[in-house]
Amino acid sequence: MPLDAVMLTALRRELEKELSCAKIDRIGMPERDLLILSVRSRQSGNRKLLISLRPGSARIHLTEQSFENPAQPPMFCMLLRKHLLGARITGFEQPEGERLLILTLDASDELNYHAEKKLYLELMGKSVNLILVDTEGRVVDCFRRQEPSDSARRALLPGLFYALPQSQPKPSFFRTDAETFADMARRAPRDEAPDKWLLDTFGGLSPALCRELALAGWEGVEAQADRLRAVVQSGDLRPVMLLEDGVPKDYFFMPMRQYGAFEQTEYPTFSALLDDFYARRDRQENMRRRAAELSRTATTALSRLRRKTAAREQELLATEKREDYRRRGDLITANIYRLSRGMDSFEAVDYYDESCPTVTVALDPRKTPQQNAAASYKLYNKAKTANRVLTELIAEAREEESYLESVLHELALAGNEADLAAIRSELTSTGYLRQKTGAKRSKKLPQREPLRFTSPTGAEILVGRSNVQNDELTFRIAHRGDLWLHVQKLPGSHVIVLQREGEADEESVRFAADLAAAFSSAADGERVAVDCTLVRNVKKPAGAKPGRVVYSDYKTLVGRCDHKRYRS
Repeated sequence: MPLDAVMLTALRRELEKELSCAKIDRIGMPERDLLILSVRSRQSGNRKLLISLRPGSARIHLTEQSFENPAQPPMFCMLLRKHLLGARITGFEQPEGERLLILTLDASDELNYHAEKKLYLELMGKSVNLILVDTEGRVVDCFRRQEPSDSARRALLPGLFYALPQSQPKPSFFRTDAETFADMARRAPRDEAPDKWLLDTFGGLSPALCRELALAGWEGVEAQADRLRAVVQSGDLRPVMLLEDGVPKDYFFMPMRQYGAFEQTEYPTFSALLDDFYARRDRQENMRRRAAELSRTATTALSRLRRKTAAREQELLATEKREDYRRRGDLITANIYRLSRGMDSFEAVDYYDESCPTVTVALDPRKTPQQNAAASYKLYNKAKTANRVLTELIAEAREEESYLESVLHELALAGNEADLAAIRSELTSTGYLRQKTGAKRSKKLPQREPLRFTSPTGAEILVGRSNVQNDELTFRIAHRGDLWLHVQKLPGSHVIVLQREGEADEESVRFAADLAAAFSSAADGERVAVDCTLVRNVKKPAGAKPGRVVYSDYKTLVGRCDHKRYRS
């Protein structure tokens, strides 16, 4: 849910308690729409106040995260430093039922006299803004300026008097008493869903709150409204995060019954709740973005490679006519005694054909018979060389294509930042990504352990996480007598069944085959062929890409692909 008026009220109370008379020591903007005020107070010592001005995640709260400021701060950051460094926070105000927070500051003016200044943090929809206002009520500057126009939007420009945004035309739910609410509910049309009626009729309610109030239908709306109003008025607000499979989905100021199937975790403070929620969400978003960038790099290289391979295959088809050139040269040479310059063709017996038919051989009249024969042999040799080179290039391209498909498979398996960093390092080492010019040498990535599984009969099984780790697992960790498995003709992980204490039983091998299928690019639920051999039979060709191997003396099993069972 967005940071609504009730959540903002709870945050205001926390900030008043923690930052009363706090002094602003530093101001930074690590991102274009993220402001960090480093403050110091007697109550809580050194703290960091985060103000996000990003639509969709606009908020204010204390944070424990660390941020790196850019070398050149934005102009708005420099203006705030000029006016607010050394200022003390003397109060927090919030118009009732509004998503607006006012920070009152005891600052200094240009002549070093004490002057009260205010920061207006507007958290409404897409028009999120932060406005610095001087003692006279004039705008010093704001994060998002608004030019004067004929529309209903206010003008926000330096030098203009600041005016509060217009209130919603709908009555506030929290300022509507129980009797008035009951009367309005009784007159509401019963053919309309109660949550829709609440959202359309009252201000200050989010869609999630409306659904919560309407859980019992029209009969229970009044009782639920009285309960919610009592919770807010008493200040008994509890910071709760909603999690789906361990992933943060939403946050509220009280436990929500409508999400009974989901995990709801309570936090000690609202600042801790928001700090953790957005930190985890940002990590997921950053990981998704980085994974998309790497996927785009691999996909672009793969598409370019496939286009190039298709063109080479067309050229290879053209070289299939090379025997015609040699045959033409041989026929010219065999009949050269009766040819002369200026002839454009001649008839000869084709002794390459068992029936020895008479064929017409074309000549270039500008060349001598010897030159015509030499030109035919030259075309033959050129096509012969091209056939050999193109065949090698296409084979190399197929290998490279298979490698890029394995990288895309790695990205599908990546579960954290370390996995993405390893893939980025692999793409850089193989030349698909460039090392940034002048960049500091990156720190050596920590060694990641392969995935470990235990079969139903107790055998230990190792699964590689990436191409690089597949090589490490097969050629350094595994012993020559261990079993090696890999899905046939598809990108996938190397799977090792340890046989240090004796030969693995059939059930363990079948379990390992299922793992090889699950950690491959096969479709979920599909039965795929899995090759199994001893590690001693697996070799790495010289110069091969990471993860590429050849093997012999293998048997083929059938593995069932079940991504959800083994990858979770």
